[in-house]
Amino acid sequence: MDLEEAFQVVGEFGRHQKRMITILVFLQIYMACQSMLIILVGAVPEYHVEPFTEGVDSDVTQHSVKFTEDVSSIVTEWYLIKHQAYKVNLAGSLFFAGVLIGNVLFGPLSDKIGRKPVFLTGLFFEVLFGYGTALAPSYELFAVSRLLVGLMNGGMALVCFVLTQEYVGKSYWAMTGTLTNMTFAVGIALFGALGYYVRPWRNLATVANCPGLLLFLLCVNLPESPRWLYSRGRTKQAEDILQYFAVRNGKGRILVKLRRTANPSTPDAASPGVFQLFTHPILRWRTVVLMYVWYACSLVYYGLTLSASEEKGNRYLSVAMYGLVELPAYPLCMYFINKQWAGRRKSMANFLAFAGVSCLLSTFLPVSGSLLSATSLALVGKLLVSAAFNIAYVYTSELYPTVIRNAGLGVCSMSCRVGGILAPFVPSLKPLHASMPFMVFCLSGISAGCLGLLLPETLNKPSAETLDELSSPTYQRILEPQVHLLEDKHLIDHNGADSE
Repeated sequence: MDLEEAFQVVGEFGRHQKRMITILVFLQIYMACQSMLIILVGAVPEYHVEPFTEGVDSDVTQHSVKFTEDVSSIVTEWYLIKHQAYKVNLAGSLFFAGVLIGNVLFGPLSDKIGRKPVFLTGLFFEVLFGYGTALAPSYELFAVSRLLVGLMNGGMALVCFVLTQEYVGKSYWAMTGTLTNMTFAVGIALFGALGYYVRPWRNLATVANCPGLLLFLLCVNLPESPRWLYSRGRTKQAEDILQYFAVRNGKGRILVKLRRTANPSTPDAASPGVFQLFTHPILRWRTVVLMYVWYACSLVYYGLTLSASEEKGNRYLSVAMYGLVELPAYPLCMYFINKQWAGRRKSMANFLAFAGVSCLLSTFLPVSGSLLSATSLALVGKLLVSAAFNIAYVYTSELYPTVIRNAGLGVCSMSCRVGGILAPFVPSLKPLHASMPFMVFCLSGISAGCLGLLLPETLNKPSAETLDELSSPTYQRILEPQVHLLEDKHLIDHNGADSE
C-alpha cells in the first residue's frame, strides 16, 4: 500500500494523533508570546524632558527624563528615547533576523537528519535563551538574546508546523494547519491579557517563557515523522510508527506494508537541498512566487500587529484585539479552500488583494472616533491577511514534495522573515505622511495576490513524495488537468487525421 492508504488503515486523525497535534498546537501560544514580546516589553510611555540642571548627572543627552506613565519596559529601564529610540525597533527586527537564519539553517537540516531532533533542539535552546532575555543586565545582551531566541524559533516553529501535517492523513492537512495558525492568534490575545496582569517587563518575559519548558517535556516522546522516514527510504521504521499509531488509535495490531519507492532517498545518497528549489524546472517558479507571497503576508501581518502598541488608549486591549480579530479568518479559510470553485489558489490571492484594498481605504478615513475608521479597516486588513497567511502555510506544504518540503517551507519562511524584519520600521514612515505605512501594506498585498494566481491548484490533488514523482507526466496530468486535456484533444485530433 502507499502512504495515504496506510494512514486510512491506521487512522488519518485518530485519538493518538489528536493528542500529539494538541501538544504541537498549544506550542503556538508560546511562540506567539515570544514573537509579540517586544510589543509590551518595548512599550514607550508618555514622558517629558526637563532642562539640564547644573550639578545633575545628565548622562549623554544632558536632560532629565520624567516618565508620566507607570510602565515597566526596556525603554524606562535603559532610557531608549530620542536618538536611542531606534533600539526598540532594532530588538524586534533582530528577533525576525534570527528566525530568518534559523529557517535557512534548520529547515533543510530537518530534511536531512529528521524532523524530531531539529524540533527538540530548537525548542530547548529557545526556552534557554528566553530566560536569558528576562535576565539580561544590559540592552546589548537583551538584543543578543532576542536574536538567539529568534534563531531557535525559526528552526523549531517550521518543523512544528510540518509535523502537524505529517502526523495525519492528507485530507486533514487544511484542518491541522488552520488550527495551528488560529492558536497563534489566540496566543497573541492571551499575551495581551498576560501583560495587563504582569506589568514588570522582566517578570512578563519570565512568565511568558515558562510554558515552553513544560511543552518541551511533553514533546520529548513524540515520534519521528513517518512521511519523512518513508521519503528517506527507511520504510521499516515508517511501518513501525504507523503500526504504533494503529494500536494507540484503538485499531489493534495491524500489519502495515508500504510500497517501496523506486529510488529511495537513503541516508547515504545525495538528498535534495535548497539549491534544487531554484534549479528544478517545476519548483523554480513556484519558489520565487511563494517567496514574494510569504514576504507580503509577513510584512502586512506583523506591520499591522506591531502598530497596535503605537495606538492611543489601552495598549493591552489593542494587542488582544489584533489577536482576536484573526479568529473569524480561520473558519472562512476552512470554508473557501475546500470549495472546488475557490480552492487554495484563488482564496489566497483574493484574501491578499482585499487586505491591500482595506489598507488603501483606511488612508481616507479618520484614525478613530466612529465605527468606520482607519483603525477598524486596519483590523479588517489584519483579519484578511491572517486568512491569506494561513492558506499560504497549507498551500505551500502541498506544493512541495515530502523529500524537500521543509527546505521549501524554510526558504519561503526565510523570505517571510524579511517582511518581519522590515515590519517594525514601517509604522515609523508616518512622519513622512500619515498614510505611508498603509500604502506600503496596500501595494504589497495586491501585488502578492496577483502573483499567487500563477500557481497551480492543489485541492483534492495527491501530494508528491519525491522529486521524480513530482516530475512524472502522470502527476503533472493530475495537478494541471486543464493543460493536459488540451494536449490530449490535440493528440486525438492529430491521430484521427492520420488514420483518415
